[in-house]
Amino acid sequence: MDLSSLHPVPGAKKKRKRVGRGPGSGHGKTSCRGHKGQKARSGGGKTLGFEGGQMPLQRRLPKRGFTNIFKKRYAIVHVQDLCRFEKDSVVDPAALLQAGLVKNLHDGVKILGDGTIDRPLMVKAHRWSRAAYEKIVAAGGTLESI
Repeated sequence: MDLSSLHPVPGAKKKRKRVGRGPGSGHGKTSCRGHKGQKARSGGGKTLGFEGGQMPLQRRLPKRGFTNIFKKRYAIVHVQDLCRFEKDSVVDPAALLQAGLVKNLHDGVKILGDGTIDRPLMVKAHRWSRAAYEKIVAAGGTLESI
């Protein structure tokens, strides 16, 4: 057996239907579209969500809420995650990115107070919670706003 003897099983390959090629083809004149109507026209057909003239679902349902285009998204870092840095080191957004604690900075970094910290660090962040501030200061560290 070699590659030249391989062939698809009978019925596996089907020829493409060539429409609009004259009456002898059996698919001429109207090209299998029938006579007149929406589906016979070029570009004809129903749009997505069309319900036959009935008011579509997306228009029947009430609108709720809005999207605040001025919303700030912060990358979240917990106090317990800061323990991977050396004592007295500077922890800024660049250091957090390099350490893999943050994948994307978005609009800044926010430090939250989950867990404990046992070493003094100089933390530079955009925002922080009161609990995070108290834990970092209690460990002998400082917080600086960016």
